[in-house]
Amino acid sequence: MKTRKLVKESQRIASRYSVTDGKKFRLKDFDPGDTNGVKSKKHAQSFLQHSCVLLTEMQEKLYAQDEWALLLIFQGMDAAGKDGAIKHVMSGINPQGCDVYAFKAPTHEELEHDFLWREHKAVPGRGKIGIFNRSYYEEVLVVRVHPPLLKAEKLPDELVTKHIWEDRYEDINGFEKFLVRNGVVILKFFLHI
Repeated sequence: MKTRKLVKESQRIASRYSVTDGKKFRLKDFDPGDTNGVKSKKHAQSFLQHSCVLLTEMQEKLYAQDEWALLLIFQGMDAAGKDGAIKHVMSGINPQGCDVYAFKAPTHEELEHDFLWREHKAVPGRGKIGIFNRSYYEEVLVVRVHPPLLKAEKLPDELVTKHIWEDRYEDINGFEKFLVRNGVVILKFFLHI
């Protein structure tokens, strides 16, 4: 597959699955069995192989320019395939220019800081790719459903109000805007099974 054709196909797929207006987005409107026209494992492997070649070329340019960073965020339910997606899709890149972080339960040290601290310190530097397997979105998902996790953060009582989740949404949006304004391109993937 020619590079130009592959780029065009990748852009077509990305535009089909991109969420640009969260207010109109409903997960139930997307079929988890959709293959976007990929009819066989052989076809998928061919597309993946060609995509890896393109990723290698693009990573080399990212590194050489040393101006931008790329942050890929993978979210999904347990067993949604985050690890497999990261392994297969990123198999064509140079590991020296990429760091993968799996965000599990926060450590004692992480609980001593703000809820964005552990991810902020893992943001890739210029010319590099960072991959987050889970992210700060856990703070408005898992922590919201399990109140003892919020208690473990040891926030002053007066900060834990009925607005804490809206405040965290605002903090996340502000954090991402800050990163973008500082040369970090953020691509987010939700694996829906």
